[in-house]
Amino acid sequence: MKKVWKGALALAALLLVLAGCSQGSSSETEDGKKVIKVAISDEVNPPFLYADENNEPIGYDMDYMKEIEKKLPDYEFEYIWGEEESNLVGVDTGKYDLAINWFFKNPEREEKFLYPEHEFGYSLTSLVTKTDRDDIKTLDDMVGKKFPPVSPSGGLRAILNAYNDQHPDHPLTLESMDSPSNAENLKMVDKGQADAMFINVTTFNEIQKELDLDLKVAGIISKEPIYTVFNKDHEELAKEFDQATQELIEDGTLSELAEKWFGVDFFQDLEYINEEGFQFNN
Repeated sequence: MKKVWKGALALAALLLVLAGCSQGSSSETEDGKKVIKVAISDEVNPPFLYADENNEPIGYDMDYMKEIEKKLPDYEFEYIWGEEESNLVGVDTGKYDLAINWFFKNPEREEKFLYPEHEFGYSLTSLVTKTDRDDIKTLDDMVGKKFPPVSPSGGLRAILNAYNDQHPDHPLTLESMDSPSNAENLKMVDKGQADAMFINVTTFNEIQKELDLDLKVAGIISKEPIYTVFNKDHEELAKEFDQATQELIEDGTLSELAEKWFGVDFFQDLEYINEEGFQFNN
């Protein structure tokens, strides 16, 4: 019996040592840097995030992360492609330390994840019309006019619903459809079957490259802040990211990156972004 116990104890000790070695090799580099696993979405969204010819991630998000790496030299960041919802599950369970894409804040996600205080960029929402129309620039102009079908959930619908809550006497007319096609909706506007579509500028630009429709961005409606999301056990990491992000905003680095990738400094106000002559499709 003593031999059995000694053998069991020896095996347990060996397993602990192996586990410790495995954990150490996966959590630190040889020069002592802590490895941070960053989940990036393979549902690419240029110019925020997409892959180059070597399947390496590039875009605004990755340039931001390079600046974060300079600010936080005690960490080494390992980037892992994955499906967005799986990435979020991975952050929640601790498989990944954080995820980056164009994540908005909402109550459900705030229950599961840590958000830094400062956004690292913005998603610009817009109204897209025929190029010869000048009567639609704001949501007020869409009262009594026709939108293509809109998903009953999601960030864009939430903005439209909020408008209707604030304007109960003059609401927007919204037709709901599960998973409507952005391309088909834009074709409806192009054919005159709808007056304008509410869509993210970057999404429109990517579809327009393929379809080349007779459409334009008529006006920017809102700036929706986007964030990295962290596992809830990583409060210190989130604080360090937040401090670094604040510094990058204050010294103008992120404004320069916005100009590089989007053709406009989206840290400025909407009046600046909507100024006459601005080329939204840079």
